[in-house]
Amino acid sequence: MMFDTLIDCEQLAGQLDNPDWRIFDCRFDLAATSRGEQAYAEAHLPDAIYAHLDRDLSSPITAQSGRHPLPEPERLCDWLGRHGIAPGTQVVAYDDSGGTMAVRLWWLLRWLGHPRVAVLNGGWQAWSDAGLPLQDHAPKAVGAIPFVGRPDWDQVVSTATLQRQLSSGGELQLVDARTAERFRGEAEPIDPVAGHIPGAINIPLQDNLGSDGRFRPAEALRTMYLQALAGTPADKVVAMCGSGVTACHNLLAMECAGLNGGRLYAGSWSEWIRDPARAVATTE
Repeated sequence: MMFDTLIDCEQLAGQLDNPDWRIFDCRFDLAATSRGEQAYAEAHLPDAIYAHLDRDLSSPITAQSGRHPLPEPERLCDWLGRHGIAPGTQVVAYDDSGGTMAVRLWWLLRWLGHPRVAVLNGGWQAWSDAGLPLQDHAPKAVGAIPFVGRPDWDQVVSTATLQRQLSSGGELQLVDARTAERFRGEAEPIDPVAGHIPGAINIPLQDNLGSDGRFRPAEALRTMYLQALAGTPADKVVAMCGSGVTACHNLLAMECAGLNGGRLYAGSWSEWIRDPARAVATTE
């Protein structure tokens, strides 16, 4: 059985000894970038491999990019190969923030053509609350193999494409995953400019989750997205956020809801505002 969206703790616990599975710990704090790796050193799921958002899952920032540019495909493939990811490997990613960081690895693997990847529903909290096994030592060594990834650039929307859409009234619908306060420009704790791209709608990623930190049921997600999209087909959706990471949370929620084909604005808000001539809105 292949898991390609979410996996429950009990399902993962039954596969801990499966050599064809790999677990990645994606815990990360944007405000304290070493905190996730420190937490990993203290305890993590058995044989989990740490994936650092800045070092492993992003490229260096440039003068034109957002805060988390997509990693160079060759470098990402090399990193995955060093961890023994084969075409048949089932990958599971988790974090301690409702999936907000784990979704980056989920999206990247799918982008490279590896569909066998899922996010642990409930993440670190659900696993530890269930009293499931943890370890504080390094994962067992695995042999490096070539990982052949073929990035699907059709899944990525560029700033230039969005600028053309603004000027010509295209059919794409931007969906911003940031909080409502950041979207409206009332608060901006990270980026130097507040607001949103004109024409975007706001579906805060927190709305994808229930009070227990797990994703809401598929039907509830489907109802929410269909109402918000108001007739826009799923394959015309372009997900964005502050830097292209948590936007993937909305793409995962849409996949869970059976609304497939959404794309990612990888540069997101932090890339858009690099050019002060680009339009900014501060109302709903």
